[in-house]
Amino acid sequence: MKNRHFALPGAVSAVLLLSPMIGMAADEAKKLAAPAQRPLQLGGPGIQQERSFAKIASGKWTGPKLADGQPDVQGHWSNTIANHDNFIDPQGGIPNDPNPNRRPKGPREERAPSRVSDPADGQVPFQPWALEKVKEFQANFNNPVKPEYIEPLARCAPAGVPKSLYWHGYEIKQYPGYVVFLFNSGTRIIHLDNKPHLPDNIKLWNGDSRGHWEGNTLVVDVANHNGKALFGRTGEFISENGHIQERYIFSNEQRDRYNYEAVLTDPTVYTRPFTITVPARKWTEKDKPNGWHFEVEPATHSGKGIILDQYERICAENNGGFGLVAEEGKK
Repeated sequence: MKNRHFALPGAVSAVLLLSPMIGMAADEAKKLAAPAQRPLQLGGPGIQQERSFAKIASGKWTGPKLADGQPDVQGHWSNTIANHDNFIDPQGGIPNDPNPNRRPKGPREERAPSRVSDPADGQVPFQPWALEKVKEFQANFNNPVKPEYIEPLARCAPAGVPKSLYWHGYEIKQYPGYVVFLFNSGTRIIHLDNKPHLPDNIKLWNGDSRGHWEGNTLVVDVANHNGKALFGRTGEFISENGHIQERYIFSNEQRDRYNYEAVLTDPTVYTRPFTITVPARKWTEKDKPNGWHFEVEPATHSGKGIILDQYERICAENNGGFGLVAEEGKK
């Protein structure tokens, strides 16, 4: 919408004379106030829309290794299918959303498969009571008259497992005895030191992770969930009694790809264990930064080479269909 000047008839001449000066001053103010880094368009067209992905087999790792013997998989990663709006129909949008879709969805068979890879129908095998709870959440998502209808991520809570892997891009760092995930909504540490899980009375948003490497595959046992995180804006969940067995299978042929495969078990919520699959790709300095998968800028430093500097994480409480637009440097 264009800017318009409204003035009393006697002041019209003054407005016409001052308008160019006001405009010039405003432009200069914008230049001074403008952030040095480009705007972050969170949830914009940078969301990946691959409709299929290749299976990666577990086996020997033939790539570079770190000093402690871990396969070197450090770097910036993100999933390749879609965001966290819909769990079983990743490119299908939010059920019951009254807002028009920003992009055509197309027929279901032309969209990416369900993140549930087993059972074959792509549905979470919920017990009847749990399925009713999910449906109730979906029906009230766009008009959350109760606190339980608000997705925790909309209140800046950690995204949890597995949603952190398809919420935004993230960074993987490795240290002797540890793999660390730096998410947009928290940090997750995977212990490789064979220590037992935390006591049962300690519950965490991201659970407690204990893992080990089997060739090209990082195998992780996740327990101690607090039962508060959801799998998407569609409301699927796991309880405090749940258990997740993860496999991060890194490709030797395409070292910029890995598949996340996880078996979720919770006899208090599901009728049987089920498997989910989330494909991921690596981002490097050769890729153009964007406000969803690769939120970085080349850092200014005196040495040689490129250092990718992660944006400061921004969280704004929201519960809309696609969240808010955030800009680096604005409050």
